[in-house]
This record gives sequence, C-alpha cells and structure tokens, in this order.
Amino acid sequence: MADAARLVFVHGLWMSGVESRWLRRRLESGFGFETETFGYRTVSEPLEQVLEGLRQVVCRTPGRTVHLVGHSLGGLVCYRLFERYRDLPPGRAVFLGSPLCGSLAARGLERFGLARRLMGGVAMAELLGECERRWTADRELGLIAGTRGVGLGRFFAGFAEPNDGTVAVRETRLEGATDHLLLPVSHMGMLLSARVADECGRFLRDGRFSLRG
Repeated sequence: MADAARLVFVHGLWMSGVESRWLRRRLESGFGFETETFGYRTVSEPLEQVLEGLRQVVCRTPGRTVHLVGHSLGGLVCYRLFERYRDLPPGRAVFLGSPLCGSLAARGLERFGLARRLMGGVAMAELLGECERRWTADRELGLIAGTRGVGLGRFFAGFAEPNDGTVAVRETRLEGATDHLLLPVSHMGMLLSARVADECGRFLRDGRFSLRG
C-alpha cells in the first residue's frame, strides 16, 4: 500500500467518521486506496482550526496522490480547504449529499430556534444562506446526490422537491464541478450503498462516474 493513493474521508455534522467504515473498506478492497478519516468537532471547533488540521493531514505524505471524500457538511469543509489552499497534493474529490447551495433543513432548525444550539458556528455559516458557490480548484470534483427522501431533516425542511431526507438535490449542485450523479439512496444510507461506493471509487480512479446523472 506504500504507493497507493491516499483517501481522506471528512465526516458531516454530529458525526465522528465511524459511520464511514463500510464505505472506506469497500474503497480499499475494490480500488486499492489507503483510507483514513479526518475527525473534527463539528459543533464547537472554529473553521480556521478545522481547515488547518485537515491541511496537515492531506499534506502529511509529500509526493503521494491524496483524494478527498466529504459527506454532507464534510463536503463544505473540503470546499473551503480547496478555496483557501492552492498548494495541496494532487488528487480528486467526491462530495456525498453536501448542501453546497445552503440547506432548507438548517433554515428550518433556525425557525424553531434550534440552529445555533445544535449546529455550531461552522454549520451556521455554511448552511443557513443560499450561497452562490463555484468550483475553481485545479482538480476534478464529482457530486453524488440521493433521491430517497428518508430522514429527520425532511420534517424541518418541508421539501417539495427531490431530496435524500436531509438535503435537496438542487442544494448539491455546484457550478464548475466535473460531474453530478443521482442515486436512489438516503442521506445516511449513501454511506452503506454499494452503488455509491462503486461510483465514488470510479470517479476517484478515472475522473468520471460510470453512470450518468
């Protein structure tokens, strides 16, 4: 594994990275990646500290290819990393169910007065507005969105559009991204989906999904 590409998984809000174990094992066995999880305190840790910690992990092995996979809020953390640092090792990125255009579910929590207490500063800053972001990093980016609307987030969001139970499909789109793929999975279910793992691995290996979204 010494020459294998590294893969760093960045987890989402209220998660620890343990939930990515099945996905990472499939990417290891099916594609030969050397995987690890970057952990951070999603509610209490400042974004600057999170980004510096992630940069150190990504840059730990000079000369190696390093791919990033971000789930939900983790995709936004990766987006900010690439926005801020331009001297990172080569590699590709895949974001899984990341609300890149703001979050209806987060705004629903805000209406109930629960957002600041439950989400913390990073999520508040990244999720509450309807952001106009564009991918400008010098690497290919694949986006996977779920269409199985099962999850607690739907109770706060009041979705009237395709969604994964927490994030609407339109919230996962990003101008400048290489590819965008829809799969019939829920927000958390995508971490246990063989199809998601296979498409994620194919994109990281080849720079494109095998299916069309």
